[in-house]
Amino acid sequence: MKTRRQALILELLDREPIRSQEQLRRSLLARGVSVTQATLSRDIKELGLVKRAGDGAYQKPVGPPPGNGAGLSGLGRAIAEFVTGVDRVQQLVVLRTGPGQAHAAASAIDRAGLREVVGTLAGDDTILVIARDPGRARSLERRFNGLIRL
Repeated sequence: MKTRRQALILELLDREPIRSQEQLRRSLLARGVSVTQATLSRDIKELGLVKRAGDGAYQKPVGPPPGNGAGLSGLGRAIAEFVTGVDRVQQLVVLRTGPGQAHAAASAIDRAGLREVVGTLAGDDTILVIARDPGRARSLERRFNGLIRL
């Protein structure tokens, strides 16, 4: 439920400017998801959402967070919690997740600011991680496999 709720939060932010937790709570409720203010606060923190200076609307973080340590621990948690498989072809790394979990894991990869990664694309249960070259893709494959808790 948490993963789906957080994916829905990110989807809502892409569709409309949301300036308050109450507005976000109402938007979730309109889509059949009831949530408390405390849970919503935790979700906002875990997703790394920030408010834009111009209009005060929530947005996804831009660029890697200050101090890679926080990003990497978030990456470790996301990979361990969501990723079920890793495969590599040339400079492409494909991560498999449970249904509805790919976006949260891809966001964690993006927030970690890994130098090996050019970008990510997330579907419902699959993430494509594009590495700078095949050698860095091998390194990412080993790193992701090391983080998966079986």
